[in-house]
This record gives sequence, structure tokens and C-alpha cells, in this order.
Amino acid sequence: MPIGERAIAWLEKYIRESRQQLAIEPDDMTVFVTAQGEPFSRGHLSYAVRERIDAAKLGKTGSCHLFRHTMATLMHENGADIRFIQQMLGHEDLKTTQIYTQVAIRTLQQVHAATHPAALLEPGESPSLKAADPDAEALFSALEAEADEDREEADK
Repeated sequence: MPIGERAIAWLEKYIRESRQQLAIEPDDMTVFVTAQGEPFSRGHLSYAVRERIDAAKLGKTGSCHLFRHTMATLMHENGADIRFIQQMLGHEDLKTTQIYTQVAIRTLQQVHAATHPAALLEPGESPSLKAADPDAEALFSALEAEADEDREEADK
């Protein structure tokens, strides 16, 4: 399983500074143990994470799966290929992983609506570039020069 340098550093700190005080004898060397020195069960970990999510007042509910989903979504939004995310999550079928592309598409739609010039126009309003704008003048000149080059290439 891939693990980042930051996670490794925190894991080493936990093992070095905390685990020794938590573990009880006989120590079976389970990495993560509860405050009672017992190995974390799935239910115990989910309960602990759910409690902290609720305490943080994030407006979301969930447990460990919320972190898994968030990690995959952020990786996809930051450019990770969906097949790598599939491997990271251990999904056999790519269709199971494709939910993260839907989240990314929603984000893309929000970005488009908030930033695309045409999306910012009022209904019925036509886009226009002001001829007095130096950037518009440069754009028109570049487009005209490109069209001239295309015509010359076509004539050859």
C-alpha cells in the first residue's frame, strides 16, 4: 500500500512515543491499539472517528469511509488517473470507482458556472470584446494573422 512521507513520520512518532505506553502484555505487536491496550476493531475505530467528525461540526456524517471517499475525490480533482485511484481503493471493477468522476464533474460544472465568461452573462446578453481594449486589439490582430497564414497554406 502506498504511504506518504508525512504519514510515515506520524506513524513513527506514534510507535516511538505512544504505543509503548498503551500496549499491554502479552503484546502481540498490533500497531494500533486502544487506550485499553487492545487492538482496534473496525467498530471501535468507526465509532471513534464518527465521534470526532460530529465534534468537529463539519456538517457531514460518516466514519472512516468519509476519509477514504474524501481522499479519492481530492486525488481525482488534483489530476490522479481514475485507474490509480481504483488500485489505491482496491476496487476490482472500475465502475465502483467512477463515482469519484461524477464528483469531479460536479466540481467542474461549479467552476464553469463561477468563472466562464459566457456563464457570467445575463440571459440574452451577447458576449463582446471592446475594440478600445488593448488586449482585445492584440487578440483580433493575432486571429487575423493566423487566418492569413491558414489561407496562404491552403493556396500552396
